[in-house]
Amino acid sequence: MFEHFFQCPHCWEEISMLLDSSVHHQKYIEDCEICCNPIELDVTFQDGELIGFSTNSIG
Repeated sequence: MFEHFFQCPHCWEEISMLLDSSVHHQKYIEDCEICCNPIELDVTFQDGELIGFSTNSIG
């Protein structure tokens, strides 16, 4: 698992999420741990290294 810190696109607070580095490309929705709004995550790993990360607010 890989811990990544970023700003929530809703409340702009810094949050962290654990990402599974064994999966090359992932796209899924999780709620912000601060404001509980949904965030769409688009994550790409190559050889266990994070090479792409983007978020989109939903709603």
